[in-house]
Amino acid sequence: MKKINFLVFFFVTLFLLTGCQAIKKKTDSIVEKENEKLSKYIGKSANELRLDLGKPDEDYKNVKGNFELVYKTKKYGIPCERKFEINSNSVVVGFVSNGCF
Repeated sequence: MKKINFLVFFFVTLFLLTGCQAIKKKTDSIVEKENEKLSKYIGKSANELRLDLGKPDEDYKNVKGNFELVYKTKKYGIPCERKFEINSNSVVVGFVSNGCF
């Protein structure tokens, strides 16, 4: 009986670990595509960003004195937020993406 319980436990654990790895690979792939998509705006003008993505939901000056343009959406009820940092020359110098896929 102990051997059967051990085998069941072993196979359930193996199944769960394999499933978690598949999900992690998918998630990493989605994040990589998102970063690739958004990194094309680095070095581009803020006007070009606005033309492609539209009017930002928020804009403010950060502690470095650069502007931040924030775009918020929802997909399947999951909030997505993309922040772009714009320097004093109106050039995109960075971005952060949270919850987007």
